[in-house]
Amino acid sequence: MTDADDAGDDSDDADGSVAADGVDDADGDTGAEPRSTVVVPVEPSPTLRATVAHVVEAAVGGEFSAIHFVEIASWRDGDPGSDDRTAEARRVLERVVAWAEADLDDADGDTGDAGVGVTIASALIGGDEYLFGPDDYVEALAEYAEEHGADTVLLDPEYTPVGNTTLLQPLEFALSNTPLTVQTAPVGRPTRPERLRSEATGVRFAAMFGLSLAFYFVLGDPLYWFDWVTGVATAAIVSITLSRISFDADPSIPRTPQRLVRGAIYIPVLLYEIIVANLVVARVILDPRLPIEPTLNRVSVIVGSGLPVMTLANSITLTPGTLTVRARDSDLYVHSLVPWAREGLFDGSLERWTRFVYYGRSAARLPTPRERGDHAILQGPDATEELPIAAADGGEPAAEASPESDIGEDANDAEVSGE
Repeated sequence: MTDADDAGDDSDDADGSVAADGVDDADGDTGAEPRSTVVVPVEPSPTLRATVAHVVEAAVGGEFSAIHFVEIASWRDGDPGSDDRTAEARRVLERVVAWAEADLDDADGDTGDAGVGVTIASALIGGDEYLFGPDDYVEALAEYAEEHGADTVLLDPEYTPVGNTTLLQPLEFALSNTPLTVQTAPVGRPTRPERLRSEATGVRFAAMFGLSLAFYFVLGDPLYWFDWVTGVATAAIVSITLSRISFDADPSIPRTPQRLVRGAIYIPVLLYEIIVANLVVARVILDPRLPIEPTLNRVSVIVGSGLPVMTLANSITLTPGTLTVRARDSDLYVHSLVPWAREGLFDGSLERWTRFVYYGRSAARLPTPRERGDHAILQGPDATEELPIAAADGGEPAAEASPESDIGEDANDAEVSGE
């Protein structure tokens, strides 16, 4: 058995019998069937250990010659806090590899050399860009599988990308549209009562319950007994159904209290920005001599994914004069009403405050979109990039669809330079 801790170290094992890409040295003269390479996406789950045991058993039985355990990053390398999340992901991969090695050793002890020639590898993928939906995850998996000669993806039945239970079925459907063979480990799913108990316990549930109940009391009367009854019931339902969707990681100490304190500081700042923007937009509306230039703009942001990007997108929308239309990868597409709002967007005040809330003062000092050159005007006489109409609908940008045109080439150049 040969162990590979990184996917890039795939190579023939010591005796040269099996390559990490799953091709047997045995040729047609021996009559041996070539075994395949399997990719197993991993995330902490109640059935992860059983899934590892199953794939090792299948490899020992001759179905697979190489097992690649991969974790898909829900963050982009270099983002604030990415180092901690990367370290945690690598710890999960190390634990999974240790399980697989132990299972192979047990198989060797029980049946002789059953596990000889099975290669184990692990990798963290997708950290070079933001991954938002099932198609993005499938693209990352398919690219990794092609690079390493894998033809099978085996899913843990409780695999929840980024801790989000709503992504599993769309992920399975998207994988079915690729050349990859998709299997689900035949391990027992938790019964419904067990699933409910798992959803109704833990740090995420407690955090969501507290936030929901507090918000309910802001709208109601915390001194009225009936509001307590309905508030607790409502908060419990919300927490059971949404805690694992709303949080992509468990709240922790001291990170979460620090974010709450910084969020309390951010609220008056956001209210100030809303008031100023209201006055500016009202003045433009009342004075016809002042310019109105509705445009769609693209701005690349460095705030991470999940709650941080949601906070920024909604903060922009709450500020009169700007409306977040779409979040795609690290890009926000924002409609602005007046040049003042557009310039404020490029100056990145709200982006800096969002980084402050989630990552602290050092992250707030990172360059703004204007300083990084990560922004573009997509409409009007001042447009610096072609409007990616097709891309906004999930297709290919018009510039990429017609690379032979001068306009398309200019737009591609602008996009590359903006990144």
